[in-house]
Amino acid sequence: MKPLTCTTLSLLISSVAAIWPVPVSHEYGNTVLFIAKDVPFYWYEPGARNVGSITDQIPFLFGFNSNQAPHAQDSSDLKLRTQYTGPVPSEKSETVTGKGITSDDIVVYAINSTWATLFQTNFYPWKFHPRDWDEPSPSQSNTSYISRVDVKVLKSAGPNVTKPLAGEVDESYSLTLTKEGVASISANTSVGIARGLTTFSQLFYAHSDQQHVYTPLAPVQITDSPKFQHRGINLDVSRNYFSTADIKRQIDAAAYNKMNKFHLHVTDSQSWPLEIPSMPELSAKGAYRPDLVLTVDDFAMIQRYAAIQGVEMITEIDMPGHTSSIHYSMPELIAAFGIQPDWNTYAASPPSGTLKLNSPAVYDFLEKLFDDVLPRVSPYSAYFHTGGDEVNKNAYLFDDTVKSNDSAVLQPLMQKFVDRNHDQVRAMGLTPVVWEEMLLEWNLTLGPDVLVQSWQSDEAVAQIVSKGHKAIVGNYNYWYLDCGKGQWLNFYPSVSANYYPYQDYCAPFHNWRLIYSYDPLHGVPAENQHLVIGGEAHMWAEQTDPVNVDRMIWPRAAAAAEVLWSGAKDEMGQNRSQIDAAPRLSEMRERLVAKGIGAEPIQMPYCTMEGNVCSLGNLG
Repeated sequence: MKPLTCTTLSLLISSVAAIWPVPVSHEYGNTVLFIAKDVPFYWYEPGARNVGSITDQIPFLFGFNSNQAPHAQDSSDLKLRTQYTGPVPSEKSETVTGKGITSDDIVVYAINSTWATLFQTNFYPWKFHPRDWDEPSPSQSNTSYISRVDVKVLKSAGPNVTKPLAGEVDESYSLTLTKEGVASISANTSVGIARGLTTFSQLFYAHSDQQHVYTPLAPVQITDSPKFQHRGINLDVSRNYFSTADIKRQIDAAAYNKMNKFHLHVTDSQSWPLEIPSMPELSAKGAYRPDLVLTVDDFAMIQRYAAIQGVEMITEIDMPGHTSSIHYSMPELIAAFGIQPDWNTYAASPPSGTLKLNSPAVYDFLEKLFDDVLPRVSPYSAYFHTGGDEVNKNAYLFDDTVKSNDSAVLQPLMQKFVDRNHDQVRAMGLTPVVWEEMLLEWNLTLGPDVLVQSWQSDEAVAQIVSKGHKAIVGNYNYWYLDCGKGQWLNFYPSVSANYYPYQDYCAPFHNWRLIYSYDPLHGVPAENQHLVIGGEAHMWAEQTDPVNVDRMIWPRAAAAAEVLWSGAKDEMGQNRSQIDAAPRLSEMRERLVAKGIGAEPIQMPYCTMEGNVCSLGNLG
């Protein structure tokens, strides 16, 4: 069986082999198989207790009949955990327990999600076939159905499966689907199972009768694993308020694109929407409105909602800059607040203001803040992001504990500030994350465990890893999703002409092809490339709110997701082809829309229906 390729069968591949991100190895056939809502899923695991004891404990869960259960075919050391048909009754992900999740939770959620994707949120693929295409018919006498789906967890769960450091969890999987209708997803971890089931769901389409679901691809053989360990979205929920429903949609989309990190930039200068029970005034006065707040239960729920999908939420409370919103409740902690009209001399955005750098009161505040937040992060993540970007030295001219903008004065104070924060983060068993300025502009000595997040240039990434730190990339010239919307600032007539035509600093708009063209390893010497652990696409929210957030992120962030999962280069070492990617990304967009995510189209139906007619140039 030979793998189909875009070069040899461009129209066919664009219409039927549209897995996103593209797997490492994939082979497809052309046999049509239907799948019914009562298809049985068999869940195997190593060293499982006997079947009777499992079903005795949860008799309501699966409707299990051990006499009908097949044995694992390719893993003799696996034993059947249980079997079910249809959705699994399970704890709702919205339930707040204050505890983390288990590897089993991830498997159950993944199976449920796969069933729901197949039968409730699938899509009819008319946009990916010519007008006169022959849709597979479920009424033919030779119609075949998938008889079962085997889900095989090959190894016992490790200690950090649900809150891992980058690289601690094996996300690889293998997937087979025979012409006879037996599907098997095997992985070493529950997270790998989740990734494999995501791919499995992408093999299927809804029939136009809205009653049947089928794949035209059998037999299928896929082996897959990610190129990078850290693959994420950064969502700013401070500049504009986002409800938990808005945030959950982004987590759903990230998980479906096999991303494994969700970075929540939760506070900033403009508002403080995170409830801090030990200091309720922070959100009561610092949020835009007292009701526009992520409560304690909200915060726990979204972390759990991410973790149960194999997505680790990394919470960021940026400091010492980007903290002006603290002034509304505790003005004594903030220097240079709200300077007008020349706020840009003291801050990156209004209102100006920064935590005082040599204040015992600030240290007491941070101790109390971290004592409140970190125990609520720890069940769901191995990381905590302490920020550190765009700290304006001029603001400390107004800091009564410093009264200087001299780097020689400020640098040791910043070192002490960051050391204090990171010591407390580590004491909770978490690993600190900072923005690149702390290392490259402030020249701080950071612990070897600290992740450094870069956003300004490829040169910065090379500098970070040359100092021995692991780097997270996200060059604003490629992976900032807010760019090209124009200035959100207004200009008085006296200076307006200087800013015409009012482009923002990172214009133009970064379309999916530009995002897709970015190589996270560009400019990094080969001997240091192992320290580039991945990257994030960033959604800063000055001009994004719940009305447009879905289309601002998706499907452009999916382009970054494939780069991070599959690599920027193909198996021949060449830049990945837009010709191959465009129809697959268009299909991913349709799948996201079917899931209730308002992703933008990337081409009109004419382009996806007619093969490569919307392409320029030739195969060379």
